[in-house]
Amino acid sequence: MTKPSLSDLLHAAVSAVGGTERPGQVTMAEAVAEAIDDGSHLLVQAGTGTGKSLGYLVPALAHGERVVVATATLALQRQLVERDLPRTVDALHPLLRRRPEFAMLKGRSNYLCLHRLHEGMPQDEEEGLFDQFEAAAPTSKLGQDLLRLRDWADETESGDRDDLTPGVSDRAWSQVSVSSRECLGASKCAYGAECFAEMARERAKLAEVVVTNHALLAIDAIEGAPVLPQHEVLIVDEAHELVSRVTGVATGELTPGQVNRAVRRAAKLVNEKAADQLQTAAEGFERLMELALPGRLEEIPEDLGYALMALRDAARTVISAIGATRDKSVQDEDAVRKQALASVETVHDVAERVLNGSEWDVVWYERHDRFGASLRVAPMSVSGLLREKLFADRTVVLTSATLKLGGDFNGVGASLGLGPEGVEGEDLPTWKGVDVGSPFDYPRQGILYVAKHLARPARDGERADMLDELTELIQAAGGRTLGLFSSMRAAQLAAEELRSRIPEFPILLQGEETLGELIKNFAADPKTCLFGTLSLWQGVDVPGPSCQLVVMDKIPFPRPDDPLMSARQKAVEDAGGNGFMAVAATHAALLMAQGAGRLVRASGDRGVVAVLDQRLATARYGGYLKASLPDFWYTTDRNQVRKSLAAIDAAAKQAETQAAAAQ
Repeated sequence: MTKPSLSDLLHAAVSAVGGTERPGQVTMAEAVAEAIDDGSHLLVQAGTGTGKSLGYLVPALAHGERVVVATATLALQRQLVERDLPRTVDALHPLLRRRPEFAMLKGRSNYLCLHRLHEGMPQDEEEGLFDQFEAAAPTSKLGQDLLRLRDWADETESGDRDDLTPGVSDRAWSQVSVSSRECLGASKCAYGAECFAEMARERAKLAEVVVTNHALLAIDAIEGAPVLPQHEVLIVDEAHELVSRVTGVATGELTPGQVNRAVRRAAKLVNEKAADQLQTAAEGFERLMELALPGRLEEIPEDLGYALMALRDAARTVISAIGATRDKSVQDEDAVRKQALASVETVHDVAERVLNGSEWDVVWYERHDRFGASLRVAPMSVSGLLREKLFADRTVVLTSATLKLGGDFNGVGASLGLGPEGVEGEDLPTWKGVDVGSPFDYPRQGILYVAKHLARPARDGERADMLDELTELIQAAGGRTLGLFSSMRAAQLAAEELRSRIPEFPILLQGEETLGELIKNFAADPKTCLFGTLSLWQGVDVPGPSCQLVVMDKIPFPRPDDPLMSARQKAVEDAGGNGFMAVAATHAALLMAQGAGRLVRASGDRGVVAVLDQRLATARYGGYLKASLPDFWYTTDRNQVRKSLAAIDAAAKQAETQAAAAQ
């Protein structure tokens, strides 16, 4: 039988999902197939509406080797596993003459732990195990969540937290789940044969396509103990998020609460001398954390160094003592021991890492109103780690709507550990970048407006002229506004002010409801506006007339006192590079590209992206930032923009009236 062509396979898959084949999707599929065939690496920028999931799934399935697809968001994981993969596999089966299996795999803490559910949760303050179902009042939110979880455990086939709807609180879930360090292991657990996490792993071993998340991909790369099955092709979707997710996994943290929890968990399992040593070290650490001032620690202060040494040494003593003693009087001793070891080992490892003082690590102190003080340590860069662990021995395809910043892929490539495109070297993976464009006509569908007349924004300063401009834009647009702010404080101030100025336009504010509810309410009422910060820059998908004005209050550079970003910037400068462009401008360009992408989500969308920061028009780096955004029609004419918004609003209202009359 003749091998089916890629074109035939793509056509079958697109038809099966009810889509339309697009030139960009065809170009992407061909580029992915070529990269898989020759073992090279590929960065693909594919705009919203390209149909990029089929652009990589079809060539990957056609090749027949195992592929891992890693995404950043739950929404895309669900789309792949519940919609795209089932339909694509069904469509390709007659042509490929085989039916590829697929599976979802997540970290262990995402799955219900039957041991925790049935035997209870090791409790810090008491001997043995604590029956959370007995202790939580059945009328409390926690009690209701736990009872739902117990009922759900009898019904679920996956045990996956994301399959539980509606969801439960983090506190409730933590009482029926374990981390990989806390897990007893299938061979030692009475419930090993029924374990949801183990069953997910077994399904992944048999599958040709494994869908996972960036965090598990990072753990697989960093920790050396493989959690993903062997695979020949890795596809990273939403790849603009990868560096921050890998950095998050590679970041260690120590807090007084975490250390005290480790003390309580270990106390019942070790001799009094070892327990007292850890308790004393914990008290010394807590005293110092109450006094410390926030900021980066380029050198560890002497008193903090002594406190960390005491903590590390005491933790090491306790770890040895836990391994050397057994106490049958402790109920379900193995589970209690595992939980205690996990806590104490984390304390030991982070303290030792900070004390080692690697030039490749950044250490800083933070204080949060809600979470208290913490000491954090993160890698200066993850590029070397990614180059070594991600790009060796497999084809890697990275795709997103925003990978090409300032007109090329080199900025994102460098953050991933890749050399400049086209430059080959002994230690440099071979790669190329492909921009397959977008099915949308950006110059006709959208306007990029820069409010050049506004005063240059000062850090955290009051911006009365910006609020005046924002008020007028919202009035011209008839609401329909997504406000993207560089800080939560700025979003709150703007919401408070505009609620009194223009009460006819409801202002929703991030944090006042769940993100899902906010987006649902924003989409439901065209007069409504939604204000918020970081997650809104990337997490809103509202096609249609409810979002016709996207406002950015200012260019979202990292804060000058951000310890990790400022350390990365200084490292580039010390190496002779332009730290501002490599770190701050790249960070801002990526966020702005994502934010501007909220405007046009469908072929019928029209609107304005308004940047209320004159620097986009006047600063030398403005051209780099504009080149990172969709190719909207560009203007600084405020009167023209108000007329355009009013016309878009009038057209939307007319369409709404006609739709209502037709019902």
